Amino acid sequence: MGAQHFDIAIAGGGLSGALIALALRLRRPDVSVALVEGGAAIGGHHLWSFFATDIADADRALVEPMIAARWDTGYDVAFPEYRRTLPTAYRSIASENLAEAVARAMPGDAVLTEAPVETLDAAGITLRDGRRIAAGAVIDARGIGAAQLPALQGGWQKFAGQMLELDAPHGVTRPVVMDASVAQHDGYRFVYVLPFGERSLFVEDTYYADDPALDRDALVGRIADYAAAQGWQVKGMSREETGVLPVVTGGDFAALWRGAPTGVALAGVRAGLFQPLTSYSLPDAVRFASHVAALPSLGGPAIAEASHQYARAHWQRGRFYRMLASLLFSAADPGQRYRVLQRFYRLNDALIERFYAGRSTTADMARVLAGRPPVPLTRAALVLAGFGTPASLDTDTTS
Repeated sequence: MGAQHFDIAIAGGGLSGALIALALRLRRPDVSVALVEGGAAIGGHHLWSFFATDIADADRALVEPMIAARWDTGYDVAFPEYRRTLPTAYRSIASENLAEAVARAMPGDAVLTEAPVETLDAAGITLRDGRRIAAGAVIDARGIGAAQLPALQGGWQKFAGQMLELDAPHGVTRPVVMDASVAQHDGYRFVYVLPFGERSLFVEDTYYADDPALDRDALVGRIADYAAAQGWQVKGMSREETGVLPVVTGGDFAALWRGAPTGVALAGVRAGLFQPLTSYSLPDAVRFASHVAALPSLGGPAIAEASHQYARAHWQRGRFYRMLASLLFSAADPGQRYRVLQRFYRLNDALIERFYAGRSTTADMARVLAGRPPVPLTRAALVLAGFGTPASLDTDTTS
């Protein structure tokens, strides 16, 4: 079979890969791009949510067409000893909207689904069925690989979420980004609630846990219990998703990249482009897509080198967040981890916005660390000195 040929081929049609393809189509329409996804649909079956302040003005045109819901009246957080409403606007992108944006922007023969990758190299992608996608540049955006996990240290954020359809209006007017007033299980637990319509709520049960094992039935049962406690009468469920994401306290950047084929660029979570403490990848996915589209040269060696340099700078900026993740996992008892976030949410609105966007200033870092820590002092001192971090996220922990 003859190979299809493109200027750039992207392996992985999730958030990062699709955003790179869209940014290139928007800003470099003369460049041919292929997007190759192993699953049944571009974007899979996910909701990605973010604060409006996470996205630079120059990048809003890339994101706006995909927004499925927006809330401009702020959001709520709740903890056992503290509650607060913050003013920052909130947004959600649904995977269906991402897939529709890709379908509008790209020729049909440039988007492949149900096309698992067998191998890739600097000259193209070979699919499991033997087809070859030849390209002048290749970007691997397939998500973190099992061989990369031993390069990272930390814990896990795991969750189950359901879109609940109710038989009466729920009365929730703002997102509840973190309700940690619930009973604590398996580390730090909170519930996340998004009102998508007057009778539709997306409810997610989330844990910062030492173990990646996800008991879907237990989490779904707790979602039902939470809904019942709020007095919501559930008549159905229209979507469900689960996930297990790394929370990074340390690691070896060079080892994270060591297995990448020579001349192939990495992107998204595979490149380590996410906020280490929140596992939050959308702001970095948007920024990196914009960065790629602005490169003066879109040849393979240029993109591969640019991705490595970009990811290295991101890793260096993430040191502060990795330290905070260490405080959460190593200095706090699992049932008391909520105190770290409870203290954090008493801080300035703008500081919290910059934190979620991964853009904390030196002054922000000093303010977060000032005063008595909400964890035992001896443990905090050990973590800040570089001791007591969790184990590597090796492949054995995910079996």
